[in-house]
Amino acid sequence: MNHHDRKILHAFFTHPISTNIDFKDAEHALIALGADLDMKNGNRVEVTLHGQKTMLHRNHHSLSKDDVAQVRKFLEGCGITAEAFPI
Repeated sequence: MNHHDRKILHAFFTHPISTNIDFKDAEHALIALGADLDMKNGNRVEVTLHGQKTMLHRNHHSLSKDDVAQVRKFLEGCGITAEAFPI
């Protein structure tokens, strides 16, 4: 996981919730963690990591607060924390 991916991972866990995480950056960070991304119909992306699954809506802009909170909860459920990947 490179430095940029670690910065994006830390952005998922910031308080207050970050609203400027680009979807492509989020994809790259999730892939760097070992996630499998599967494109579905309707601009949806299924993310699978450590046996856990979540669905994100792919857009051409930044992730919404709800999406960031969803990814944070998903990563916590997978046992991933920002502290495990120092910047």
